[in-house]
Amino acid sequence: MAMPRVLVTRRWPEDVERVLAARFDTTLNENDRPLTEAEFVSVMKGYDAVLPTVSDRLPSGLFDQPGLRTKVLGNFGVGFNHIDVAAAKSAGIVVTNTPGVLTDCTADLALTLMLMAARRAGEGERQLRSGEWKGWCPTHMLGSQLSGKVLGIIGMGRIGKATARRAHFGFGMKIVFFNRSDVDDDETRAMKAQQMKSIDKVMAASDFVSLHCPGGAGNRHLVDARRLALMKPGAYVINTARGDVVDTPALVEALTSRSIAGAGLDVYEGEPAIPAGLADIENVVLLPHLGSATSETRTAMGMKVVENITAFFDGLDPPDRIA
Repeated sequence: MAMPRVLVTRRWPEDVERVLAARFDTTLNENDRPLTEAEFVSVMKGYDAVLPTVSDRLPSGLFDQPGLRTKVLGNFGVGFNHIDVAAAKSAGIVVTNTPGVLTDCTADLALTLMLMAARRAGEGERQLRSGEWKGWCPTHMLGSQLSGKVLGIIGMGRIGKATARRAHFGFGMKIVFFNRSDVDDDETRAMKAQQMKSIDKVMAASDFVSLHCPGGAGNRHLVDARRLALMKPGAYVINTARGDVVDTPALVEALTSRSIAGAGLDVYEGEPAIPAGLADIENVVLLPHLGSATSETRTAMGMKVVENITAFFDGLDPPDRIA
């Protein structure tokens, strides 16, 4: 029996590519160039499995094409709002993702952004590299400390809890949060975390707001001008979730007018393009989607995909099936 044909849309860690090549008839993207929609149509007519990443776009029209051979999409990433999952399901295509393995590294990065934004680390490095630093003085580049402040979490899932745990036990921060369902477990009780009834209440109560909710239509521009206006003048927005959760023009206005103190962003609406205005603002830290960017995590993500598509082709239900 012929091995299933598998197409990997971007370069993955070498260890994972070797495993894929050993188990399947695997085609790698040697030049690491994102595929166009037309190329996606072609590969989905020629491969049994396609392994996309968040840099790919798989809209509904892609799944209306005649003669599709692909039966499973093994998504490299926990987020999947770049795939029209409902359309894939209607076309009889299984979709999987990679939850769990990127919790700690994403929480680490959320704390990195909090510290960088609060202590103005990006501004300081730019000043130093440009030769503009004039030496130490008592009022130079004053920021804010994390210790003792209030951290608001929007989305108290695995990553939200991991971020809250680091902030509470590491910096003594008070934790408040919003989650669509009730969260009452040993971990949140140990942090004395307070669940609030609305996002608005979290925005108003917090010195830092860290976003850990899914992207997509239901949460698009969840943080908009109205909610930004609820925040304290000295507060910060941190986004390691999805770019479309934040109304970027509204955030640019809030940062420019200093109605909030700053922001730390790792994700962007329409990335890799950076929304207009952001790069010109000093009180925002901008990182290039590094949330899962450790060698350990990216390898673990790839092996999750291998596990999922191996199960599928063995006639089993993939452990991380989302559709």
